[in-house]
Parts: sequence; structure tokens; C-alpha cells
Amino acid sequence: MRKYKRHTDEEKTKIILEVLKEEQTINEIASKYEVHPKSILDWKKQFLANASYAMNPNKILKEQKEKLRVKEKHIDELHRQLGDITAQLNWAKKKGTEFGLQM
Repeated sequence: MRKYKRHTDEEKTKIILEVLKEEQTINEIASKYEVHPKSILDWKKQFLANASYAMNPNKILKEQKEKLRVKEKHIDELHRQLGDITAQLNWAKKKGTEFGLQM
């Protein structure tokens, strides 16, 4: 079984920049760096999909802050629900004890 080398983000970027120059085929570049051509195509797709963030780094920060805000709101709602359920459970235990039931 062949072990594949894990490439750093910097190495992937270097490889993708070579691909974008179009001076060599993807297969030639894949052989040169001992990377499967499919991996290079996946990296290229990811690189191009996120290229706009390089021009506007605040965009990703805003998006991540919004995602975080939504998740924090959801967590707050879950905490509220947990508090409600805990209060109901405590009330039921108290009433059960008043009626002689062991909880």
C-alpha cells in the first residue's frame, strides 16, 4: 500500500499557480510533484472558489461572525429550553414527594 505525502497549503498553492500558468499539463505537474491529477483538480477547484476572499479578506470574517452569531443564538435557545425542562422536572419531583411518591 502506497502512502501519499501530505502537502502543506503553501505547496498546494505553488502547484495550483503552476497549473494556472498553463505551461505544463496537469499530468506533467502531477508527475513532477508526485500528486494524483484528481487531487490537483480538486485543489484548483477549491482555490478558484475561494479566490475572492484574497481580494476581500473581511468578507470571510463577516461570514464567519454571522455563522457564529446564529450558532450562539441557537445555543442560547437550547439553554433556555433546558432551564424550562429542569424547572418542570423539579416541580414534578416536588409534587410527587408531596403525594408520597419516591423520585
